[in-house]
Amino acid sequence: MRVDVLLYIAVMAVVTYLIRMLPLTLIRRKITNRYIRSFLYYVPYATLSAMTFPAILTATGSVISAAIGFAAALLLAFRGKSLLTVAVFASAVVLVCELILPYLPL
Repeated sequence: MRVDVLLYIAVMAVVTYLIRMLPLTLIRRKITNRYIRSFLYYVPYATLSAMTFPAILTATGSVISAAIGFAAALLLAFRGKSLLTVAVFASAVVLVCELILPYLPL
C-alpha cells in the first residue's frame, strides 16, 4: 500500500473521531436552550431526508415513476399507514408505472 493512501485513511480516522468526541467532551451539562434543542431534534430527520430523496429519484428506470411512487408513499405515510404498507404499496406503484410508461406517448 502506498504511503499517501495510509495518510488519507489516518486523516479520515482522526476527523471522524474528533466529530464524535468533541461534543461529548465540550458539552458536559444538559442543553437548556430551546432553540438549540429544537435544532438538534430535527437534525437526524433532515439528514435522513437529504440522503434518501436523491436515492429515491435515481432508483428506478424513470424519474417519473420514482416521483409517482414517492407521492404514493407520502400520501400513505401522512394517512398514518405502517412502514411496511407504505413500502409495499409504493413499490407496487413504481412497478405498475414502469410497466405502463413505455406505452404512453410522452
